[in-house]
Amino acid sequence: MSTVAHTMMTAARSADSGLASPGELDRYPYAEAPAVDRVGIPAWDGGDPELGRVGRRAAGSRGRGLHGQLVQQLGQMIVSGDLGADRPLVPEEIGQRFEVSRTVVRESLRVLEAKGLVSARPNVGTRVRPVSDWNLLDPDIIEWRAFGPQRDDQRRELSELRWTIEPLAARLAAGHGREDVQQRLADMVEIMGHAMAQGDALTFSRADSEFHSLLIQVAGNRMLEHLSGIVSAALQVSGGPVTGCDRPNETSLGHHGRICDALAAGDGAAAEAAMRQLLTVHPEVERVVPAPREH
Repeated sequence: MSTVAHTMMTAARSADSGLASPGELDRYPYAEAPAVDRVGIPAWDGGDPELGRVGRRAAGSRGRGLHGQLVQQLGQMIVSGDLGADRPLVPEEIGQRFEVSRTVVRESLRVLEAKGLVSARPNVGTRVRPVSDWNLLDPDIIEWRAFGPQRDDQRRELSELRWTIEPLAARLAAGHGREDVQQRLADMVEIMGHAMAQGDALTFSRADSEFHSLLIQVAGNRMLEHLSGIVSAALQVSGGPVTGCDRPNETSLGHHGRICDALAAGDGAAAEAAMRQLLTVHPEVERVVPAPREH
C-alpha cells in the first residue's frame, strides 16, 4: 500500500473513532454519515421546547459550534417547509427558542441570507425567501433538501447534473497530461481498493469524493471547477437513484481505474465513456440513464 493510501485510511479511521489525525481531517473533509431515518425537524410553534435547543442537538452540527448548529437547524426548517416563504424571523424569538445569544443569531441569519434562504430589509425585518431565490447549488442546501420532503427531486436532479458535468470533465482532463494529478487520481483508486477490501466505507467515500473533485478541477474549465463542490455533496447523499459510486464493488473500482488509464493515455473519448459507465444506474433501478421528464 502506498504512503498516501496508508495515511488517508489511518485518518479516516481516526475520524470515525473521534481521534483526528493532525491536519488530515481538514485535508479530507467528510460530512456526517446520514442516518437512514432522521428525526423530523420540529415545527417552529408548539412541540417540546427541548427539541429546539441547539446546544443539545449534535446531529448535523459538524463540530462548528453554536453558530454552525443554528445555521443547520434553521436551514433545515426552512428547506423542509416548517418555516414557509415570507415567514418573519425575529432575532429575539430565535435567541430565546434556541437559547443562543443575539450575536449567534445575527451571524447565522447572515449565512442563511448569503445562501438565499432569507432576506433582511429595513423596516421589514428578516423573512424567509421563496424556493426560486435559494442558491440550490450550495452544498448545505443540497444536503438539507436531500433529507427533507424534496429528497426524491434533489437526488434525481443531482444525478442528472452529474451526468452533465462529469463525462465532459473527464474528456477535458485527458488533455492536460499532468503526471502529479494522474498519480493522485491513481492513489485514490488504490485507496478505494484497499478500503473496499477491508469494508471501510468511510475511507472509500473520502477517496471517491476526492477523485471526482480533482478530476473536475483539472479539466481546465473554471466554470466546471466551480461545480466541484456540488459533486462532492452529491457523493455524500445516499439513497434515490443509485450510481456506480454509491455501491462500492469491483465493477465501480474498475471504471475508476479505466478513467485513470484513459487520462494517462490522453484519450478523452475513452475517459468520457468510462465516466458514463461509472455513472450508469444499477440494473435493479428502472431508469438506466436520466431521461427527459414530461412537464
